[in-house]
Amino acid sequence: MQSFVINLLNGVSYGLLLFMLSAGLTLIFSMLGVLNFAHASFYMLGAYVGFSVAARAGFWSALVLAPLFVGLLGAALERWLLRRVRVHGHLPELLLTFGAAYLLGELVKLGWGLNPLSATVPPVLDGPLFTVYGAAFARYRAFMMAVSVAMLVALYAVLRVSKAGLIVRAALTHASAVEALGHNVPRVFTGVFAAGTALAALAGVIGAPLFVIEPAMAESLGSIVFVVVVLGGLGSLSGALVASLLVGCVQTLAVASDVSLGDVLAIIGASVPPEWDALTLAQLAPLIPYLLLVAMLALRPRGLFGRHDDHA
Repeated sequence: MQSFVINLLNGVSYGLLLFMLSAGLTLIFSMLGVLNFAHASFYMLGAYVGFSVAARAGFWSALVLAPLFVGLLGAALERWLLRRVRVHGHLPELLLTFGAAYLLGELVKLGWGLNPLSATVPPVLDGPLFTVYGAAFARYRAFMMAVSVAMLVALYAVLRVSKAGLIVRAALTHASAVEALGHNVPRVFTGVFAAGTALAALAGVIGAPLFVIEPAMAESLGSIVFVVVVLGGLGSLSGALVASLLVGCVQTLAVASDVSLGDVLAIIGASVPPEWDALTLAQLAPLIPYLLLVAMLALRPRGLFGRHDDHA
């Protein structure tokens, strides 16, 4: 029982990290209609920049400076590149962000090399926060959960309560009216794109001590983020939250399980070939997000909370 509780908490913390990353992608898509293929690369860049800043100025400085730097880079991408191709439709936008992802990957290899790097947990957050029947829950994971929840509250406050959020939402459907009131709509969209990439970088800084920093981290986690966004529904922040927690918990519990595939299928009266019977859920854990994706696309293509006009 204690192992289940700790693994569930670890799954929730991992799910909230996925939400921090997918929230930026969802924000950009819902506000701008751009499916940013370079989003996971901004996450990777945030981890690398955070590692370098933390080595010189400490973890807390990296937590602020890395998202700020990456957010400014995202603003530059939107202002000088994406804005130029937006008039030509969504395909040029996708190709541009796809190329930007490869460019960022190569720049990271040139700047930091191919060898994996290991970020350290700050001393104040090191060690267990509490134990459940001898099983410990790390203090750093609790901090990661707190930052994710704080980010969720801040996003809700900005988008639903503040004047800035009202301007952003109005600019989506009534851009000319918003401009007539004296607001710079293109600058608003640039700010949204910068905020989305900054959230990705924040996830990179916070997730770095738990994962290895390497050039392949964008590909390994980026595909799962797109799974989360599709499961939750394109453009839905609440859907991204639910899907992130679902993927995080299911995958973490599967990794910690020693149940075989044969045992699971026997419950529903199904059978598998003998060579598959010995496969455990832990071995199949990397496939689980994609199995959920296939099931969702087959049963509910618009996702849990998605609408038919998500990007409108």
